[in-house]
Amino acid sequence: MAIQGIEWIVVAVVVLVLFLWGPEKLPKIARSFGQAKKEFEKASKGFEEEISKAASLQPTASQQPPDDKLLEVARALNIQTEGLTREEIAKAIIDKSQKTA
Repeated sequence: MAIQGIEWIVVAVVVLVLFLWGPEKLPKIARSFGQAKKEFEKASKGFEEEISKAASLQPTASQQPPDDKLLEVARALNIQTEGLTREEIAKAIIDKSQKTA
């Protein structure tokens, strides 16, 4: 098998690196590249985790606090609203209004 195309470029780069830095520096260079790759992967994984965490913390429509009009109606019907979501308050209002009707 003869060396073809890109293989010549790889051989030339290896010979050039050996010529410029010498064989005793190659392990240090390879170790530095490995550590840089490891740090890059660690940082990108941390970045992805932060994005996922931030996306999960954004309130959805069901987690949004109830608006003032809904609270007024609930208070008028003597419904406790503390700690309830908008949907839960609305359901309680509907249940209470159906019972009184």
